[in-house]
Amino acid sequence: QVQLIESGGGLVQPGGSLRVSCAASGSFRRYAMGWFRQTPGQEREFVAAISWSGDTTLYLDSVKGRFTLSRDNANTLYLQMNSLKPEDTAVYYCAADPSLVAASRTDYEYEYWGQGTQVTVSS
Repeated sequence: QVQLIESGGGLVQPGGSLRVSCAASGSFRRYAMGWFRQTPGQEREFVAAISWSGDTTLYLDSVKGRFTLSRDNANTLYLQMNSLKPEDTAVYYCAADPSLVAASRTDYEYEYWGQGTQVTVSS
């Protein structure tokens, strides 16, 4: 069983920055991991993903150049969010799958999910 523990969400003004983190536990194995976000009444939206090796990253077009995804060798996933906009407001979820090698934009390809962390961008 893999558990994902998120932290770092909060309230930030437009143009500000936040870094959210997700720590995977339950195994020493590295996982392909990603971030998704969801607002009330909306479908869950892909944000960013990284391959098992870290060689490949994928980003939602609207966050390219503003968000940076990284992962350390202990399977802690980081999403650095800069130049935040009100439309970035959402609950952000991290996801992982030990069998997934490639970075994936598809939520159903991930088996394990974090509890979500609220990111609010408002003045």
